[in-house]
Amino acid sequence: MLYKNHSSKVNEFEKAWAKFNGYKYGVACNSGTNALFLALRALGIGPGDEVIVPEFTMVATAWAVSYTGAKPVFVDCKDDLTIDTDKIRITKKTKAIIPVVIYGRTYDDCRRFGVPVVEDMAEGHGIKPRGKIACYSFYQNKIIETGEGGMCLTNDKKLADEMRSLANMYFDKDRSYLHPKIGYNFRLTEHQSEQGLKQIKNFKNIIKKRRRIEKWWNKYLPEAIQMPKRETVWMYDIDCKDKQEEIKKLIPMSRYFFKPMSMQPFYLGEYKHLNAYKWSKRGLYLPLWDLTEKEIIKISKLFK
Repeated sequence: MLYKNHSSKVNEFEKAWAKFNGYKYGVACNSGTNALFLALRALGIGPGDEVIVPEFTMVATAWAVSYTGAKPVFVDCKDDLTIDTDKIRITKKTKAIIPVVIYGRTYDDCRRFGVPVVEDMAEGHGIKPRGKIACYSFYQNKIIETGEGGMCLTNDKKLADEMRSLANMYFDKDRSYLHPKIGYNFRLTEHQSEQGLKQIKNFKNIIKKRRRIEKWWNKYLPEAIQMPKRETVWMYDIDCKDKQEEIKKLIPMSRYFFKPMSMQPFYLGEYKHLNAYKWSKRGLYLPLWDLTEKEIIKISKLFK
């Protein structure tokens, strides 16, 4: 390793989150997007390479690939919104797969394809990761949040050392201001790390509260609009059928599902045939924080 964080709280946060998730090494950074980027850079991915990315995800997943100069290859989703692994096609250019835990719902195992799996775990806090590198966001709307921030987890020491050096300006081991490679200023702060550490210790209570709210949604919402079970509880997604716009006007707190990546202006391609496009027009998600049972009963009546 060329560089080690001098921040004790950052190191403590890295170790605590890695241990919590059953991994050996954690590398903190300033966002979930940059966690994905660091993972891909550490794997040596760049121009001429291709990376499999779900159609149904936040654009940051695809941008992390584009930042490296590689090409994201989009794969449609199943009806549970996770990547449809039956549609994955590996070529000589495929250097990694980025499956996404979408809305707290895990995906079919992608390790069988024989290329590195870089997991986007931004919405999967509490699910056991399986990738060569698991990437987290601690943005303010996540289960564990530090306002902004991210982390990469891996069991590969060489990858961990490389990601840490990349995230910390690629200082040499003596911090002599000689930099063997281009590095980035992606560091997480002491304050953010301290905030994250407190939430790791309180994780069971955080999830318990969210599960209680999820239980109320399950109890009071019509079964016809409920989606498949979630392995963790980030948001509560629903199937609005053909009433998405109508429901969106009734419930200000609702949010659109992410649009398919092929609808993004930067990647614009064919999208109307996609399952992800269908769901972008019929799904919404509801929050899982700071709601009372009475509030949920009131909102649920709008769906009757």
